[in-house]
Amino acid sequence: MENIDKKRGRPRSDQAKLSKEILLSCANELLQGSGKVPSIRKIARKLDVDPMAIYHYFPSKSALLEGVTVRLMEGIYIPQSEDTWEEQLRFLCSSYLDLLKNYSGLLETFLSMSVKGPAQVFIARFNTIVAPLGLPEDDMKNSLDLLVDYLHGFALSIHCAPKKDSLTLDSLNGPLNFYIKALTANMIRSKIFIH
Repeated sequence: MENIDKKRGRPRSDQAKLSKEILLSCANELLQGSGKVPSIRKIARKLDVDPMAIYHYFPSKSALLEGVTVRLMEGIYIPQSEDTWEEQLRFLCSSYLDLLKNYSGLLETFLSMSVKGPAQVFIARFNTIVAPLGLPEDDMKNSLDLLVDYLHGFALSIHCAPKKDSLTLDSLNGPLNFYIKALTANMIRSKIFIH
């Protein structure tokens, strides 16, 4: 009978092919296919490894979940200095909605998470984009909250639409233009009051 090392998190020699990157790629693939974050056992079955070996790289399912979602969020638009802040904001919003559209259960996963890692990716990129506006801290927070709530509602509408193609990202243009005008007006008003 084969003696298998059962110590938590210690990969066997035949599982040396594992890495954080391989585990995250497998989890992302399974997530995209099912819309749900896969269990440790499901990932282990797909990779044909002992489930305990995964704990060597991720101490808990929530750590794996954070790793998967942060990795996905890192794929959204990265601000480019050659684009205007308005263009960058449009790119950021579109790429975020594309992500939520491609991974049907991802929004629900984000909203149920207690860790802030994935949200911090979006927040940092949003802050970089709107920094040139010089908005007061409260206005920055409120504008972020409003935009994220709108994007989440838009993503849910896409998933709930009776016809999957009836609501497209082009539908975002009007409300986003209105939001950008409001930010611009707020910036102008803030500068007038400062001077």
